[in-house]
Amino acid sequence: MNVRNCKKCNRLFNYVAGPPICPACKEDLEKKFQEVKKYIQDHNSVPMTVVAEECEVEISQLKQWVREERLVFAEGSGMALECELCGAPIITGRYCEKCKAETMNDLLGAGRQPLIQPTQQQKKDYTENPRMRFLDKK
Repeated sequence: MNVRNCKKCNRLFNYVAGPPICPACKEDLEKKFQEVKKYIQDHNSVPMTVVAEECEVEISQLKQWVREERLVFAEGSGMALECELCGAPIITGRYCEKCKAETMNDLLGAGRQPLIQPTQQQKKDYTENPRMRFLDKK
């Protein structure tokens, strides 16, 4: 059993996976997310600082929700995060579309190319090995 203290309220809880916060704080955080989501839907192009102030949420929490692709910056808001690979501005997630495509192509390509080409493989001659025994099929 893995017991930890909650990062938010400092209560002990059984930790399974994810952020180290207790179930009660997770529920409160989800309620806060729904509140922020509704506020953003009602006030479309409001800057992140205003959203954080009005909804009483830290800017770091808003950025985490954007990185998790739960929230998206509006196109004309002027707000953006940076791609973790190339630094290009993005409106949601961790990577820009170019880096996502390159990563997918690399992963797909790696699965299709064998390390040793079939024509380069050497066939073993088992007849020369004195330890090899063959059974006659009758």
